[in-house]
Amino acid sequence: MQNPEDDNRCPAKGSVTAGVESASLQLTNMTRWAHLMLKPVLESGGFAVDLTAGNGHDTLFLWRRVGPEGAVLAFDVQLRALHNTSRRLAEAGAPVHRLEPGQSIRSPERGVFLIRACHSALAQLCKLPPVAIMANLGYLPGGDHELVTHQKTTLNALCRASELLAAGGRIVVTAYPGHPGGQAESRAVQEFFASLDARQWLVLNLCSGNRPHAPILLVAEKRRLRP
Repeated sequence: MQNPEDDNRCPAKGSVTAGVESASLQLTNMTRWAHLMLKPVLESGGFAVDLTAGNGHDTLFLWRRVGPEGAVLAFDVQLRALHNTSRRLAEAGAPVHRLEPGQSIRSPERGVFLIRACHSALAQLCKLPPVAIMANLGYLPGGDHELVTHQKTTLNALCRASELLAAGGRIVVTAYPGHPGGQAESRAVQEFFASLDARQWLVLNLCSGNRPHAPILLVAEKRRLRP
């Protein structure tokens, strides 16, 4: 909400109420928090990975942060998700490239690279250390709710992500305990983050204190080794 001292006009009572309601909704919006947590490590020319392209919102956010000189690699197993992501990126003016199955990124390139593959194949398809890796688990919004991420492949992807991540980079994962299988996956993801070596990792677990089925945000930053 705008501070009245910054403007000669004092906002009407209704606009103050609307501003408070908007801020309250943002408090538990994990997508917003996920983006805020990644902004400090995303710079122009950087390289980032989206493990779950979905409808392209996170992929577009990453590309806007790394800019035309940077690169983003986005995974999804659903053609519909890759189509939605490609369209959203194209509308924003992002250069979109489709990787063939088995093709990997080995040298610095520019643009957004989409690949139809499970995120557990991260180590085989990505040979560069990203500064940011994010995942939004669960099902595709607007898609088949029976098609969801799974605990085994998610943990495999996170293990590979922790090895590949550049020093000083961050992994951000949003987990959803509310759908079938989501509670077990969310618990496993929390346990994975809790198991990271405290000497090398800084970890944050952000959740709603009074909504047990609300989304959970996990953040891990790989500490830079001192010379």
